[in-house]
Amino acid sequence: MGDSAYSFSLTTFSRTGKLLQIEYALNAVANGRTSLGICTKDGVVIATDKKLSSPLVDVNHVHKVELVTPSCGFVYSGVGPDYRVLVRKARKSSQSYSLQYGEVQPVSQLVKETASVMQEYTQSGGVRPFGISLLVAGADGDGTPRLYQVDPSGAYFGWKATAIGKNYVNAKSFLEKRYQEDMELEDAIHTALLTLREGFEGEMNCDNIEVGVVRGGKFSVLTPAQIQDYLDEAN
Repeated sequence: MGDSAYSFSLTTFSRTGKLLQIEYALNAVANGRTSLGICTKDGVVIATDKKLSSPLVDVNHVHKVELVTPSCGFVYSGVGPDYRVLVRKARKSSQSYSLQYGEVQPVSQLVKETASVMQEYTQSGGVRPFGISLLVAGADGDGTPRLYQVDPSGAYFGWKATAIGKNYVNAKSFLEKRYQEDMELEDAIHTALLTLREGFEGEMNCDNIEVGVVRGGKFSVLTPAQIQDYLDEAN
């Protein structure tokens, strides 16, 4: 009896010590649209491909980059509805923190709480793991820019630059060549757009990508007009 006998049980380890449902969740992430993030000394940029399956879909109602607290935002690759649940839980958590302590929740604490929620779904009966990985861009209490990745297993890591989703291997190797320790935020935005373009299917424009930035300790989502300006500069 091989590992396949354990593939439908979330709470049972296979003989080789794996939880196969988590591996399948990571496959769902790898099939999702590419998302990436770059952390610099003065901010963070996260960007994602949000190309839609049909030209009839109204792009104004599709949001992959979400503001969670005034200093923090999420982007995902994987199963969209799962993302909505985690964003809602994270917003509730940050509101609770804000009411209790009278300040914005630092991104490192928000990441730990979100990772804990995802971990709970790997050892409870009757549930399945979240089919997404998150990139979290934000600022800590002292204003330091941070970039984190959270996986379906509940593991989280701090990164200087990383990519998730389809084509993440090529995107990561591109970032490894381009990333510099003294990089500034404007350079990082251009690098993020160049990296997305590397594996992009079709023409990249302001309607089929989304970009969020942490600048001066505040998170914001760039408007299509702002994204188009950066694309024009890159061209």
